[in-house]
Amino acid sequence: MEIRKLNALRALAALIVFVTHFSDVSGWFSGRLGGGAGAYGVMLFFMLSGFLMAHLYCTQTWSAANVRRYVIARIARIVPLYLVIVTVSFVLSLMDINGLYEIPNAAALMGHLLFLYGDSVLWSIAPEVQFYVVFIGLWALAMNKPGFIYLIVVVVLIALFFSNFPKVYGEFLGIPYNEFNVLRSFPYFFVGVLFGMNHRKIDIPDYLKSHWFILSLALIVLMYPSFSPITSDAKNRMWLSYEVLLVMGSIFFAILYLVPDTNVLLSNDLTDFLGKISYSLYLLHLPIIRIVEHWEFSVELKLLASLSLSIASAYLSFRYFEYPIAQWIKRQVNTSRSEA
Repeated sequence: MEIRKLNALRALAALIVFVTHFSDVSGWFSGRLGGGAGAYGVMLFFMLSGFLMAHLYCTQTWSAANVRRYVIARIARIVPLYLVIVTVSFVLSLMDINGLYEIPNAAALMGHLLFLYGDSVLWSIAPEVQFYVVFIGLWALAMNKPGFIYLIVVVVLIALFFSNFPKVYGEFLGIPYNEFNVLRSFPYFFVGVLFGMNHRKIDIPDYLKSHWFILSLALIVLMYPSFSPITSDAKNRMWLSYEVLLVMGSIFFAILYLVPDTNVLLSNDLTDFLGKISYSLYLLHLPIIRIVEHWEFSVELKLLASLSLSIASAYLSFRYFEYPIAQWIKRQVNTSRSEA
């Protein structure tokens, strides 16, 4: 059964990243909505990813056939659009055209294609793909020894804390890699997995649920560096702060379990639509913002134009490329298997 509130969280995650980049590029609200705060949207994406994988697969038998279906589904969903954007970015960079993202040479291209490195918003795809691989092992444990998953999560969180998130990045044979981005992202995937593993087991009494819990989303704004009541440098640590992990996890819990499923702000056609196109909206919005910034419009019209064009481009991408190519890949794989 579809959990419609997750579509709203996907939409919110993409819009947080959009607003952050628009504020940074245009200076909207003096850039106070930027400053790296788009990280909170990406954190939501990672928790959603971990949750959905655990929710969908941890109740299924770990077998070669099921793992194969899982891998194909993940590849079909995110890789085609990513490959197109990376390839076009590389070609445009060689032509000295700043159209998408900066991929200036073959080594940088290989870093992207091997999911070791990413320019701008593309950085988040490497942790996503690497976690897909890690999840196969977690799935195997979930069948017979789920307790080990909790142990692994605790050990990893402690190790990352005491090692201060190792700064593992550089080049290998000229190919750039950045495992620091992966390591700082894993806690959010893990929190999502734990929620996903236990979603069917958690039964919150109706008297504890309230539509007012939707106000927990305001805590995200309070973590923005420009609005945070925290006066120390800790407010800028974001990914490296377990306090942020606790707050984001609490928000995720509140929306998922404490807000009734009938909440009209989280379960409606608009959030369903935006959630569906959130991946392409995330990957395509920044080049559009940069283009619109050169137009002789007021900042408000630039915001409207950027958002409208980003949503339209994301819809066209999903409707005429992402969804059809994903279905085609699945059909080809199923056909090949039946003929074997």
